Amino acid sequence: MSLGDGASGGGDREYGGVGQTRTRLPDRGGDVYGGARRSRSSSRGLVTVVGVVVLLIAAIALANRGGGDSPSDGAHGKRTAAPTAASGTHPVQSKTNDIPSGFAHDEQGAQSAAANYAVALGSDGMFKTESRHTIVDTIYTPAAADKLQGPMDQAYSTSFLSKLGLDANGDAPEGSVFVSRTIPVGGKVTRYSTDAAEVSIWYMGLIGMSGQKSTDPVSSTWKTWNFELQWSNGDWKVVTDSQTNGPAAVPGDDTASTSDEISKAIKEYGGFTYAR
Repeated sequence: MSLGDGASGGGDREYGGVGQTRTRLPDRGGDVYGGARRSRSSSRGLVTVVGVVVLLIAAIALANRGGGDSPSDGAHGKRTAAPTAASGTHPVQSKTNDIPSGFAHDEQGAQSAAANYAVALGSDGMFKTESRHTIVDTIYTPAAADKLQGPMDQAYSTSFLSKLGLDANGDAPEGSVFVSRTIPVGGKVTRYSTDAAEVSIWYMGLIGMSGQKSTDPVSSTWKTWNFELQWSNGDWKVVTDSQTNGPAAVPGDDTASTSDEISKAIKEYGGFTYAR
């Protein structure tokens, strides 16, 4: 989603980034979206069914257990949240330049900030000069932003944008919709102190060009975004960030939608403000 590891992330087809891109050419006429379907073996389907049955049996067995095995906070006997459970904290209400801001000065706040910053850095706004400058100035520390703006402008060159099907201004051709989105799946704190935190956000991303003539249709990818955050001027700000591939889920049997359906969904379905 961002640049390379030396600036802000890296890898193949990074969101908001300058990783390698691949151009796909349709091998037959018509919409490259509609009708596409991944072939799956019957044995894999059997394994999936068996796995679901095993999980169901395990869930029933766990539900029938006594309360003594449940984690609690001691005398009150209340169930404690599992490490993967949501904290229950409400998302922040304030925004700065349309990016959530004003996060809590604790581990939960650091995770929430990292998730929302991943969304901003993975948006199509990173492909336009003015909005990219605003995003970087908003979520990075002033010192980090000053160092990144120049390299990012060079990275998002006209030639790079053209490889994605965009013009020099980052606009898609008439009748097409460029898609770049980050969808956080989960987050974890790997290091925390009062004024600094390291947070990893596991996410699924969407990127590509939706259009009848697109040779690079919208596809999904799985990555982990690693942020080094600093408490600066009353909020969490990014100092450095990088990306790694995966963990990636096994593709399902879903039939790919048509380009019209993808374009319509991108225009109609807005994003979220995330809270740990």
